[in-house]
Amino acid sequence: MRTIVSLALAAAIAPVVRVNPPGACTMPEQHQFDFWIGDWTVTDSSGTKTLGTEHNVAVLGGCALQENWHGSDGSEGTSLNAYIVTSKKWHQSWIAANGNLLLLDGAFTDGKMILAGASTGPKGAVVNRITWTPLSDGRVRQTWDISTDGGKTWQNGFDGFYARRAH
Repeated sequence: MRTIVSLALAAAIAPVVRVNPPGACTMPEQHQFDFWIGDWTVTDSSGTKTLGTEHNVAVLGGCALQENWHGSDGSEGTSLNAYIVTSKKWHQSWIAANGNLLLLDGAFTDGKMILAGASTGPKGAVVNRITWTPLSDGRVRQTWDISTDGGKTWQNGFDGFYARRAH
């Protein structure tokens, strides 16, 4: 019992070890997705049907971007997005309230964030490619393309717009 108490006390007074010192995530590449930070109303490509809202924030001292989705149909999900310095790639881990998990990797290229990754669903293996494009009017266009043949051919699964919500 004395050992457990001693270990608990030692853990309580031990200094916090910082993996990233303050200001560690200051590389320009680590902020390429900052255009997506904010409160958004998401519509279909015609802009007439509201699909949901998002609240996206910088977290962990600016080292990650957290997406918080609330669909008009009651769906919910969240993702964490971060630039991985060692691979020079972006990574997104998305989890939906129904348990679906999507892991994507990619890069900011030609003014667009393009992330892709395979997932398995009821129809088998699928490759997902999602592109976020910041537009000159302040909106963001998101397209989500899906391939069931390993990326040889693509079908559009989603095409919509994020418009900033007024506060």
